This record gives sequence, structure tokens and C-alpha cells, in this order.
Amino acid sequence: MLVMRLVTIATNQYDGKGDVHMQPTFSPQKPLFQSIAEWLEDTILSDVYKEGEQVPSITEISVQYNINPATALKGVNMLVDSGLLHKKRGMGMFVSEGARHKLLQRRQEQFFNDYILPLTYEAKRLQIDKEDLQEMIERGSKQ
Repeated sequence: MLVMRLVTIATNQYDGKGDVHMQPTFSPQKPLFQSIAEWLEDTILSDVYKEGEQVPSITEISVQYNINPATALKGVNMLVDSGLLHKKRGMGMFVSEGARHKLLQRRQEQFFNDYILPLTYEAKRLQIDKEDLQEMIERGSKQ
């Protein structure tokens, strides 16, 4: 059943309306294990895997995406090390309680640093006041 769920999740694509696609994005600029970790984080944030639910096994991930099991394990272990996943001996890996909240906090902070700070810096440089910036953001959210 878990394999079937993984196949279903993996075949979902970005729909252009803000929904996260559920297929790992492998990029030459990023190690494969990091892509696996980010994909699993995205599935947790999108409630594909809820707290307490089992995630795909190392074998399932490695077979589905034709990657080395050690690479899949390294990506999963990143989430274990950060407390997002935990292992139940003989049963597999499960989403930890509070994982989604922890991810939201981390990603929101990352969003602030990666997008908001540069945006406000550039707005000041271009002499865009708060009201105009707010209007631009609202206009952008409608597209």
C-alpha cells in the first residue's frame, strides 16, 4: 500500500496554482540526498504525510527514483537528525509530532531571509514606500 501511495505522490505535478509538486526535483547544483530531504519536507508541509504517519522506506525511495539506497538514507537521515522523522524499530520511518510546525517556522524564516530582506532593501534603493510596495505585493498575488 505504501508503494502505491508513493507512486501516486511521485506522479503529481505542479499545477501552476501554488500547489507543490510531489516529485523530487533533481538538480545538478544540489546533491541528490538534499533533494530527497527537501522532497520529504515538502510532502510533510503539504500534509501528504501527516504527523505519526509512515513515510516511504529507503528501498522504496531508491527503487522509485533509481538512486543508490545510501543516497536515499542520507536524505532521510537529515530529517531524522533535525527531529522531523523518527524510526520505529522493525516498522520504518514516521513523521514526528510537531514536524509540520517546525518546518513551517524554519521555512518562514528562510523565506524572510531569502526574499523579504532583499525585497525591502531593493524597495528602499528604488524609493518605493510601504504603501506602494504593499500595492505591488497585492497586485502580484492576483496573478
